[in-house]
Amino acid sequence: MGFFNKLKNLISKKEEVKDKIEQEEIKNYDEGLKKTRENFISKLNVLGIKYTKVNEEYFEELENILIMADIGVNTVMKFMDKLRDRVKSENITDTEYLKEVIVDELLIIYVEGESLSDKINIASSGPTVILMVGVNGVGKTTTIAKLAHKYISEGKKVMMIAGDTFRAGAVNQLGIWANRTGAEFYGKEETDPASVIYDGLIKAKELNADIVLIDTAGRLQNKVNLMKELEKINKVIETHIEGAPHETLLVIDASTGQNGIMQAKSFKEITNITGIVLTKLDGTAKGGIVLAIKEEVNLPVKFIGLGEKMTDLKPFDIENYIYGLFKDMI
Repeated sequence: MGFFNKLKNLISKKEEVKDKIEQEEIKNYDEGLKKTRENFISKLNVLGIKYTKVNEEYFEELENILIMADIGVNTVMKFMDKLRDRVKSENITDTEYLKEVIVDELLIIYVEGESLSDKINIASSGPTVILMVGVNGVGKTTTIAKLAHKYISEGKKVMMIAGDTFRAGAVNQLGIWANRTGAEFYGKEETDPASVIYDGLIKAKELNADIVLIDTAGRLQNKVNLMKELEKINKVIETHIEGAPHETLLVIDASTGQNGIMQAKSFKEITNITGIVLTKLDGTAKGGIVLAIKEEVNLPVKFIGLGEKMTDLKPFDIENYIYGLFKDMI
């Protein structure tokens, strides 16, 4: 029961933290994952009361609970197979003990296999270019603003480039956010996105920007066109700055659940995604999507949105996530 004991130690460690900044981070995860935790853990506890012995009805109800937490049907099916195997091989009959095994196996989903870095790849010299992609309506523009706020508060010079040039109001909206956060800005409406990004990168280098955040169009209806556009954008960026973009982050609205997983699969087909930003995690009971992304798309979650404030976009921390999800189990 290695992982479950680690979880108990982790929860104890998190609750004894003295550092105020770390306490605030833990609190954010605690509150941000409250809906998921209450929904998932309460149902798991009820299941343990309803069934004192492990049987097929227990497994069927557990399967539904996991699917409702949006861990993903494929992931859940694999998980249930592994769980049944463990129950059989270890002769587990007690549902209370099985809860520990369930947590154990869920954690294995995230930590098993290829290690994925949740850290942002910062350029060793010159500007770090972060290309932002995602469908419209997922919070891409506000995510760019929150990233700008984060890096500016760390003393970095940030520039935003508006590559979503044909959607009505998109350029102006990004410009307003640049003004609010104190970021530099470059954008032109109804112009070839690649040419706008080309000119914007020239300006970014002239201004000695540390971080360049590039917005892109959120059209996924015609994947061929979007693929060509992103290929062109990537070539322009690489021409200006060797090794760039250093990150291509896909923004997903956590509340869309499995639809978000489908978006991740589609974008992964058309461009080199290096990480995921999960927005609106605090407003959904579908926090299990983090596990589904790891299992089904094999991409690291780099940031999560735990509220609407500028400071509510947090670098993803697996320990804090596990604490926020499972603390009521102990």
